[in-house]
Amino acid sequence: MEELVRAIAVSLVEHPDEVSVKTVEADGEVTIELRVSDSDMGKVIGKQGRIAKAIRTVVKAAASKENKQVSVEITQD
Repeated sequence: MEELVRAIAVSLVEHPDEVSVKTVEADGEVTIELRVSDSDMGKVIGKQGRIAKAIRTVVKAAASKENKQVSVEITQD
């Protein structure tokens, strides 16, 4: 999952070297933390959050094949 989120984020941003993805597991749920630079935050979120929602949908679809609960959090550096 981590590589999927990284691939999507790197293709969207202007500063791909500042993209950081970390996986945190707690209480049976997996959280993927995506960090991007301040200037790239708008590109990852998109208008009205459409891109962020699409990223979350793709990750949830991939996770459902593995019977896992995965959420994506987007933060800035």
